Amino acid sequence: MRIIIDTHIFLWSLAIPEKIAKHKLRELELPTNIIYVSSVTVAEIMIKSSIGKLQIDFDPVKLALQSGFELLDFTGRDALPLKTLPFHHRDPFDRMLISQSLTTKYPLMSDDRMIKQYECTVI
Repeated sequence: MRIIIDTHIFLWSLAIPEKIAKHKLRELELPTNIIYVSSVTVAEIMIKSSIGKLQIDFDPVKLALQSGFELLDFTGRDALPLKTLPFHHRDPFDRMLISQSLTTKYPLMSDDRMIKQYECTVI
């Protein structure tokens, strides 16, 4: 299975994996799954770092690859559903991840309950 992980899941997997539910950890560790860190997640981390909401001292792209994750670019096609996506969630980064999940048909792994209101598959 191909899975896109939300930003908090990526950060938890690097620093505090015990915060991730056991069934989600199993999916992350299953060798047949391909786990994606979206370019949206990298942008969110870098923007939050630049405004002081997040302290990082690492290159998220390099660390994602070293951790065995794949990178997934956000494309123009991924952006198209944003026009009609309901505003259950106002966070632009989460909305882009939801849109990317809908376009690629890859489930999105997240603990954000708001995401479950959308038609994408949520783990």
